[in-house]
Amino acid sequence: MGRILVVAEKPSVARDIAKTLGAGQKGDGCLLGEKYVVSWAIGHLVTLAEPEEYGEKFKKWSFASLPIIPEEMELKAIKNTRSQLKVLHKWMNDKEIASIICATDSGREGELIFRYIYEITKCKKPFQRLWISSMTEQAIKEGFANLKDSTAYDLLYHSAKCRSEADWLVGMNATRAYTLRYQVLLSIGRVQTPTLALIVDKQKEINAFVSKDYYEIQTVFDGFHGFWIDDEEQTKIENEAVAKEISEKINEQEALVSKVEKEEKRIPAPLLYDLTELQRECNRKFGYSAKKTLDIAQNLYEKRKMITYPRTDSRYLSDDMKGKVQNTMKRLGETQPFEEFATSLLNGEKLSFSKRIIDNSKVTDHHAIIPTDVRPRLDSLAEEEKNVFLLVAARFISAFYPHYRYEVTKAYFTCGDERLLSKGTVVLEEGWQGVERRIVPVKGKKERGSEEQKLPPLTAGELHKIMEAKVLKKKTTPPKAYTESSLLSAMENAGRFVEDETLKEQMKDSGLGTPATRAAIIERLLSVGYITRKGKNLIPTEKGMQLIQVVPEELRSPQTTGKWEKGLSSIAKGNMEEDRFMASIKRYVSFLVEDAIKRKTDIVFPEEVKKGMKKGGKSLGKCPICKEGDILENSKAYFCGKWKSGCKFTVWKDSLTPYGIELNSKTIQKLLKDEKIPDVAVTLPQTGEKGKSTMLFSADGKGRIELMDFTRTEIIKGEESSQANEGE
Repeated sequence: MGRILVVAEKPSVARDIAKTLGAGQKGDGCLLGEKYVVSWAIGHLVTLAEPEEYGEKFKKWSFASLPIIPEEMELKAIKNTRSQLKVLHKWMNDKEIASIICATDSGREGELIFRYIYEITKCKKPFQRLWISSMTEQAIKEGFANLKDSTAYDLLYHSAKCRSEADWLVGMNATRAYTLRYQVLLSIGRVQTPTLALIVDKQKEINAFVSKDYYEIQTVFDGFHGFWIDDEEQTKIENEAVAKEISEKINEQEALVSKVEKEEKRIPAPLLYDLTELQRECNRKFGYSAKKTLDIAQNLYEKRKMITYPRTDSRYLSDDMKGKVQNTMKRLGETQPFEEFATSLLNGEKLSFSKRIIDNSKVTDHHAIIPTDVRPRLDSLAEEEKNVFLLVAARFISAFYPHYRYEVTKAYFTCGDERLLSKGTVVLEEGWQGVERRIVPVKGKKERGSEEQKLPPLTAGELHKIMEAKVLKKKTTPPKAYTESSLLSAMENAGRFVEDETLKEQMKDSGLGTPATRAAIIERLLSVGYITRKGKNLIPTEKGMQLIQVVPEELRSPQTTGKWEKGLSSIAKGNMEEDRFMASIKRYVSFLVEDAIKRKTDIVFPEEVKKGMKKGGKSLGKCPICKEGDILENSKAYFCGKWKSGCKFTVWKDSLTPYGIELNSKTIQKLLKDEKIPDVAVTLPQTGEKGKSTMLFSADGKGRIELMDFTRTEIIKGEESSQANEGE
């Protein structure tokens, strides 16, 4: 009987799996054991072929070659990770391997990564699926004891494949069509363009807003205050003279308590985190970007093994997790700062589970993000990792705590024929809120109710003197620009932007992108210069505003993409055929090309965007792709001056930032002259390992920069790695 090949998504995950399976012998791009061979991808090793790879006519951008709709979508190896793909090709087709286990991340994208490798290597061997939500040794063992046949995830793969091909078809065709129409490079995407439209529409509201003055009258009593109100209990007065007249009339007069109302209010503990809610909270509390939060959470999952799978869209747990949750709570009870909160819940008894925690019907591919049942070592975490873990742990504990209860008192006064209102709040029980506040104290953040006054005992019929009646001048405020937190909410709930009530109901479970892709969409909009960060706010650039002007409503509407996301979900559930979905995408692509051809060109993009060149800019050298154009520079990239003729050479300035490399014009000039630069200092984004690589231009006709032949110079925290060069 032959050995079993296990394919993980990343080297670090492969090492954990290999350790659990007893596969400790180092091999070429793999780890070997008596029964198992454990190898890995490095994220995506395979991608969809470029348009020009379908034929010579697609090399030059022209309307005559559009729309580009291949009969069969072709795959190609990603060049800078080709060596690892060769390793997998060898093992997947080796006679020694009897079967395969897919151990890529348990989600739509992880499924696609493995299936594309399986397809391009022409592997025919049977394979099973490892599906786990935690990287602890116990979870891995349980996962291998409960492997599922590959066919159980065929629908998930079909959904992922449709998403990938739809993005390619829309992106490639729309980008070429509108770039040709307006003679300026316009990056267009199935999800990124409607997301940009949300930001642009918000900016239009802000730009159109005209601030107006208004007035309020604050009444100061002995030890508390109130406000003048009209018959509808509104405090706003538009006329200053009227406000002054009322304030003079009631100033230093006696006010009669006409009515006192008390109401107890309860706020239940918030639901557990899914990825989007965790990203929102980290942005609100710490200012982290969505991408940064995802990277930290992925690290806590893969390397630290302290939280469960983060790329989830569920905020609930399944019924079979009760025992594991109990163990996790006990573990937290052994560690500060969780001890007092976790142990008071347990008290030697079982936890009490509500429908807001356990709900099988609301658990999708993965349950909510919670801590794992390993003892958390907070002292081993970087500050940012600690912040995110504290949030996850605090939310987990607080979910079992009682409601936050408070009492609101409203005291109504009359002074002549004028009405006044004083409000006061008293906290009755902190409940869950006390847990989160004490575990995750955030500097500079005010506690709930900290600005609300506590009223003295008041009884109807009492008289209280108005010590002072002050006229406060205020201004109406414009709508707030999107932060990453509020934009993630808008993307998740894109259906609310649809006016048609029937469609709105259909889209209530649909959004723009998925929890796993939204961070990348925001980063993409930033990288292509459509939006910019201003503090925490996301602001559209002039180019971004103009793009939304020139594309049709169907391309910028969240309704279109929301329906597609619902369709992709339906494919995964077996409720829609993939051919039907792709047919709608192909019709849509044809419509976009026709629309671009008919569009008026009265929108003129800024000269810097159109030429893509700084004033006074000079050539950095000849283009290595077309051999004719000059390489020029703008604020975002280095590019070929012959782009109008179809040359695709473009190097984004931030393309190597994840590797600790800042590109500048001198680096580009040296590359153009010498073709490669050896011994460039590199930090691997996946592992943080430091080393040296050779920098050179890719041969794919796009001018991307590749880092080849990575050699380690420093190993994280002195830990031994599986081999000197893993092809990361």
